[in-house]
Amino acid sequence: MANAREIRDRMRSIQDTMKITNAMYMISSSKLRRAKKALANTEPYFYTLQSTMSRILRHLPEMHSEYFRDPNAVIDEHTIRRAYVVVTADKGMAGAYNHNILKLAEEHIQNDKNAKLYVIGEIGRHYFQQKKLPIAHQFHYTIQNPTLSRARNISETLIDAYRTKKVDEIYLVYTSMKNAMTEEAQFMRLLPLERPDFMIKDIPVDLPMEHIAMKPSPEAVMGQIVPDYIVGYIYSALVEAYASEQNARLMAMQAAADNASAILQELGTLYNRARQAAITQEITEVIAGAKAQKKGKN
Repeated sequence: MANAREIRDRMRSIQDTMKITNAMYMISSSKLRRAKKALANTEPYFYTLQSTMSRILRHLPEMHSEYFRDPNAVIDEHTIRRAYVVVTADKGMAGAYNHNILKLAEEHIQNDKNAKLYVIGEIGRHYFQQKKLPIAHQFHYTIQNPTLSRARNISETLIDAYRTKKVDEIYLVYTSMKNAMTEEAQFMRLLPLERPDFMIKDIPVDLPMEHIAMKPSPEAVMGQIVPDYIVGYIYSALVEAYASEQNARLMAMQAAADNASAILQELGTLYNRARQAAITQEITEVIAGAKAQKKGKN
């Protein structure tokens, strides 16, 4: 058994670690609330954009747009060029958050010879560099402070690659919050869009077809709306990923604090036993010394 001094030093070390985990817990909790509020403030605008796209397609279902997949197009899986936008954190200590998103991304990338990587987050950059996978573009200083401006910069880069035919499809790999306790890695196609996703499936029979004017043309109007819609989707993904990261770190710090408390309780018991053993040893030595002196006098 370790002596009382060694146990006391270890207890102090664990208590210092608990102070750090508790501070990180409070910081993550504050960041999580801010992220949820930021997302809620912008959702109505982007929902309106989606609704407008649905109205246009309801009136003009056969309208041509470069942002929508052509239902008659023939897709060659061997030559198609896919871009993967992988959203990770800049730091660790967030449980399995980064591991889950990197595992999902690698499952799709490893069998795609034409894959192009667009990485958001330092953890993802280091991971893919270690795997010797080329990164087409790295977005720095983005994930820790998701803003509309940064989402717009990412969107412009991706849309430019799509419109100039550098890539044929763009996929987004990020983490979304299912509820207050769990997150889930998501894999979804960002471009091209699918018309059925924006069509109203159940239209009432008596619903009147409103008259709308689109100038200079429906294609031009859609060409202006879709980039803003992509910005909104990317911003939503960034905020959800940021909130998921903070939630994962919050839970990891809570688990670390609980484990530290359990270890402290166990060490407290060992410390008391060691101290009692030391006191018992001292009493035994005093009694033995007293008996020796008494015996010497007699």
